[in-house]
Amino acid sequence: MTQIMKGVRVVELASWTFVPAAGAVLADWGADVIKIEHPSRPDPQRALVRAGVDSEGPNALMEQANRGKRSMALDLTSERGLELLYELVGTADVFLTNWLPSARRKRGVDVPEIRAHNERIIYARGSGQGARGPDADNPGFDGTSYIARGGFAEALTPPGSEWPISGSPAVGDLPGAMTIAGGICGALFHRERTGDAPVVDISLLGLAMWTVAPDIVTSGIQGSTPPRVDREDNPNPISIQYRTSDARFVKLSMFESDRYFEDLCEHLGAGHLAVDPRFVDSTARSQHSRECVEALDAVFAGFTLDEVRTRFSTLKGAWGVVQRPSDLHEDPQALANGYLGLIRQPSVKDVAVVSPPVQYDENPNTELKPSPEHGQHTEEVLLELGYDWDAIGALHAENAL
Repeated sequence: MTQIMKGVRVVELASWTFVPAAGAVLADWGADVIKIEHPSRPDPQRALVRAGVDSEGPNALMEQANRGKRSMALDLTSERGLELLYELVGTADVFLTNWLPSARRKRGVDVPEIRAHNERIIYARGSGQGARGPDADNPGFDGTSYIARGGFAEALTPPGSEWPISGSPAVGDLPGAMTIAGGICGALFHRERTGDAPVVDISLLGLAMWTVAPDIVTSGIQGSTPPRVDREDNPNPISIQYRTSDARFVKLSMFESDRYFEDLCEHLGAGHLAVDPRFVDSTARSQHSRECVEALDAVFAGFTLDEVRTRFSTLKGAWGVVQRPSDLHEDPQALANGYLGLIRQPSVKDVAVVSPPVQYDENPNTELKPSPEHGQHTEEVLLELGYDWDAIGALHAENAL
């Protein structure tokens, strides 16, 4: 079990997935992450039900984004509740939030107020559109800020599609969470070296632009967005997907096509294609791409996916099966590398969640703690801060908790 962040305390004032998942990464790495939630209005992720998902089972996104934390219920609209937050901040290394600037200022949790109680704290902000600009105070989810505004949907939508792709849940949030966690680690390193505690900013818009940077940079050079070509018109027919007889798909990524085309044909039992004048080299295949794709389509259509796997076991070029998410629960590479961690829970079924892709000393996090119940650790944290049970009872009476 990785403990690279042991001894680091994180106070998290955030909801949904993007920023809370960064807290989960830090908890997986050994940090003490304390999630602050309102006593009667907790993280709305707790009540989110995805279309087509059994609402009676464990909340997948809640477990993925909040495992391993402690939950503390504080009413920050009360003076005493805010004072308790400040006390907790004084014991922490990181303050992690996705509250909008106006809400942070209104509730007294913006940078100056937090730093007034701990000048060495790393203040980390995750946002939709960034910390500056006319839309800095506008809300943003990965569907709006990452997939739509950031160019992700346009970059991945096939030509001729009536609608742009919508993306799967948290497709931008979770890479963003890893980026936040990495930014926090860099800030902690800088603080240890210099004594200076930076403010860390990560936005979904900035992350999306990084993701589709090749298209953005090319469009700036050319003056227009690079055109999307039909699959059959790809100048390299062995860098696309092919369908098997059992309606599965295989992706080829053999960019040095002259190096790999003959070997591919031999493994498919189609050596005649390698000597066909239309396909004899990369120039010829580019000029006759539709004919080459059509010929390979026919070959792949003659094999099941298992037959392709067997034939490709010694293939030199890069290829991969287009897997369903359910396939990854049994993927031998995913299992061998500990990419799935198991959360064992006594009251509900065990949940397999995805572990952070960064590992230290080949130590995967395969046994993880569940996400906390709402306010589960409120009294525990207060006892650590020096309060006794009488004082805690008085805080309840004041509606601070």
